[in-house]
Amino acid sequence: MPALTDADTIRILVATDSHVGYNERDHIRGNDSSKSFHEVMCLAKDRDVDMVLLAGDLFHDNKPSRKSMYEVMRSLRINCYGEKPCELEMLSDPSECFQGAFNHVNYEDPDINVAIPVFSIHGNHDDPSGEGHLAALDLLQISGLLNYYGRTPESDNILIKPVLLQKGQTKLALYGMSNVRDERLFRTFRDGKVKFFQPGTQKSDWFNIMSVHQNHHAYTETGYLPENFLPEFLDLVVWGHEHECLIDPRLNPEMNFHVMQPGSSVATSLMPGEAVPKHVAILSITGRDFKVETIKLKTVRPFVIKDIVLCEHKEIKKLAKVEDNRSKITQHLIAIVDDLIEQAKAEWLEAEDEPEDDEELKVPLPLIRLRVEYSAPEGGNFDCENPQRFSNRFVGRVANVNDVVQFHRKKAGATRKTQNGADLPEESILAQMNIDSIKVEKLVREFLTAQSLTILPQNSFGDAVSQFVDKDDKHAMEMFVNESLSNQIKHLMDVDQYDDDDMQNAMDQCKSKLEELFAAGHLKKTKKAKLKPKPDNWDTDLDGEWGDQPGALIHSDVEDGEEDDDGVSVTSTVTAAKGRGKPAAKKATTPAKKTAPATKPGRGRKKIVEESEEEDEDVVMVDDDEEDEDELFVKPAAPASRGKKPAATKAAPKAAPKAAAAPKRAPARAAAAKSQSTLNFSQSQPASQASGRGTARGKAVQEVGGDEISDDDDAFAPPPPTARSARGRR
Repeated sequence: MPALTDADTIRILVATDSHVGYNERDHIRGNDSSKSFHEVMCLAKDRDVDMVLLAGDLFHDNKPSRKSMYEVMRSLRINCYGEKPCELEMLSDPSECFQGAFNHVNYEDPDINVAIPVFSIHGNHDDPSGEGHLAALDLLQISGLLNYYGRTPESDNILIKPVLLQKGQTKLALYGMSNVRDERLFRTFRDGKVKFFQPGTQKSDWFNIMSVHQNHHAYTETGYLPENFLPEFLDLVVWGHEHECLIDPRLNPEMNFHVMQPGSSVATSLMPGEAVPKHVAILSITGRDFKVETIKLKTVRPFVIKDIVLCEHKEIKKLAKVEDNRSKITQHLIAIVDDLIEQAKAEWLEAEDEPEDDEELKVPLPLIRLRVEYSAPEGGNFDCENPQRFSNRFVGRVANVNDVVQFHRKKAGATRKTQNGADLPEESILAQMNIDSIKVEKLVREFLTAQSLTILPQNSFGDAVSQFVDKDDKHAMEMFVNESLSNQIKHLMDVDQYDDDDMQNAMDQCKSKLEELFAAGHLKKTKKAKLKPKPDNWDTDLDGEWGDQPGALIHSDVEDGEEDDDGVSVTSTVTAAKGRGKPAAKKATTPAKKTAPATKPGRGRKKIVEESEEEDEDVVMVDDDEEDEDELFVKPAAPASRGKKPAATKAAPKAAPKAAAAPKRAPARAAAAKSQSTLNFSQSQPASQASGRGTARGKAVQEVGGDEISDDDDAFAPPPPTARSARGRR
């Protein structure tokens, strides 16, 4: 084999977690993310790389604003289009790696000239959502600016196929796996449902690189992706999602591959991991060997963080037993912040190149975070100023004018309780839960460990909170509570007794079953939130997203225009309320769907059938053949009355002459009181007829003579002409 030269080297610029659009409404920090991304793309053009590899979270939101989309498209078009031919040769089938109308790599499109192709997976911030399950990356791919690969349409059955590229004698297999919920991905790997495909020939000649976007550290037992879950044939893993910059490749001796964690290009939280200098890397691959060149980003806003303990400062410790020591403590902290500001400016100037002309460099306002542990010695007290008031002292000198300082203290104590009696975790656990670094799911789990939910399933509750916080889904909690209560009500409809203990046991059983189904991955999100039509005069840029408004969500079918008429609503409600405790109504639920089509019911009963079928679809199961899970969700008792009503209506015309001859009403009331299954408004019947039929009609609204009886399809006596005209108007 001839010696490899520069013509055989594939040069890749590696970056991740650009978070374009982060804090874009802030008048100071609003453009930080787009500036850093543009610097990354300019580096790709200036260094003449062959391709750019992004490992997720290009956007901070899965519904990026017009400004964010504009900035990304502008930067990609400026730096990626050009007359320079792309020297990468596509060897794999593009339709296996890319989806959509243009399922091919963009630099092979005859209508556009791409000099530097960009390959990207999606992260947890810019994941697909909404109708069509599209991501923001789909828009960039359809426009020919980016190649979106590594999709994961099924989280419980993942197939990973590589993008095969070649330049000269160097062959590159590019694997990608977009973000999947960590607990579910852990279970999928554990169950052996993740399959990797390799090239069919010359497997030893390929350099295998993979990009992932998952938790790298074990925040929980299953809330991360262990490195040993990945296959051993990989050579390099580019790890996204973690913002701390660990750009130098680290060898995993167990799996014999290297791991690179580029980190984010913009600070999205004020924590120590974000204070590490931001870098990107140029990866040069020649044959099976690679080398890395790291480049420090210069447009990143300077960020300095410091932790202090007041008791460790001698001059402050003496003030613990002095009354009214706030002013002196505040002056001491102000001096520390002033030093941090000067330190941030010096570090930024040191990283910048000297200007060609004599113009003075303008230092951007830095990010400063001072974390103060103000636990006082026994018998003393540290009176600290309000954090926001303290931070506002530095307006015009720092970029984060509302959260410069963070006060916290250690307190030894047992389990605490809130005003409503709910137990809280111990102080030691809360002290470890830094607001900047804690995961929402862990926070929810710790709080639910100290107390228990009676109705709502706990594991799916944590998932709903995570969706509300991480994905900015305004309706996640509302939809979760409504669906959980609906499932509980359906289950309680099957309870024969009204004893408190039985009801409590049934609720616990339903909650446990829902938690098991969610943990096993069989219980999916039920119904998608329906939104009211957006008003014509609604301006999204000024008023915000219409879907985020509280009044945009449709809470019930009545608001959605599916309101039943009054008679049907009353009958359905009373039947469900009173018939659920009767064994007869419980047995009738099984043949209800078969009995209803036998006759041609009126319009009111037909609406009940459609409504019941919609309710049956509320809970979606992955495995349709598991009959034991279907027993958990009992159908409402309304179909039971549907199964009996046609029989009663068939008999009504035959019994009408007897009802006319015997106008006594007391036996009819006694029979109606005896059955108590439905609330009816039809003709009265004798006691013998009413007792023989469990669903016989009650009081008569209008007595019908024998000559007025007909065998029409509705099985009702024809109404007078006035009633017919009224029905026509309805």
